[in-house]
Amino acid sequence: MQSANARALSRYKAPFSMRKMDKKIENALRRVLTEACDIALEKHAGFMWLTHFVDYRNFPSSLSIVCIFDTNEQLAKANEAELRSTIRSKLMSIDIKVKDISQHISFDSEENCERENNGKWHERFE
Repeated sequence: MQSANARALSRYKAPFSMRKMDKKIENALRRVLTEACDIALEKHAGFMWLTHFVDYRNFPSSLSIVCIFDTNEQLAKANEAELRSTIRSKLMSIDIKVKDISQHISFDSEENCERENNGKWHERFE
């Protein structure tokens, strides 16, 4: 299994260069999401990795986090509320507040990506 650090990915929806403050936020965001990923790997059967997308021109409203499980069966059994709570807590630890965390977190599976996109996550996320 790969470490959480290797699988906590980030994606930028930005054809523009990031400002210095955006880079600081991104680094802090990556750090706390990696921590959330490590927790999820221990607590949630079948959890594999997570990634995030953000457009810093519309932050934090644009923040989108995707939690990936191995199979659809494991995803169906996942405690999504607990995982959302962990991520929300980590975001709050760096003063990132969102009104409704469920609007910012979605769930998917390796199984879905393999079946629908031949395992090509970059295509699935486009």
